[in-house]
Amino acid sequence: QVQLVESGGGLVQAGGSLRLSCVASTSIFSIATMGWYRQAPGKQRELAAAIISDGSTNYADSVKGRFTISRDNAKNTVYLQMNSLKPEDTAVYYCKLTALLRAYWGQGTQVTVSS
Repeated sequence: QVQLVESGGGLVQAGGSLRLSCVASTSIFSIATMGWYRQAPGKQRELAAAIISDGSTNYADSVKGRFTISRDNAKNTVYLQMNSLKPEDTAVYYCKLTALLRAYWGQGTQVTVSS
């Protein structure tokens, strides 16, 4: 059973920064694609950023230049550094692990950006 535990969410003023972390309890972390998704109230869950096993990254247009995704395979951890936060970044942020044709989700962490 793969478990993902997110942390680092909270309340921040617009223009501020937060760093999210997601720790995975699995031996297949190094070959997995890791993603950060977010879901705002009343909206569908959307991809914010993803990183594949070779370190290549992909970002939603809305976060390009402000968010950075990274991974530490030795720690089974993926990070999302979020800078220049905007009120529209307010959402629950979820970590997703995809590997061997299966996907697993974390429980989510709330990020609230005040104007």
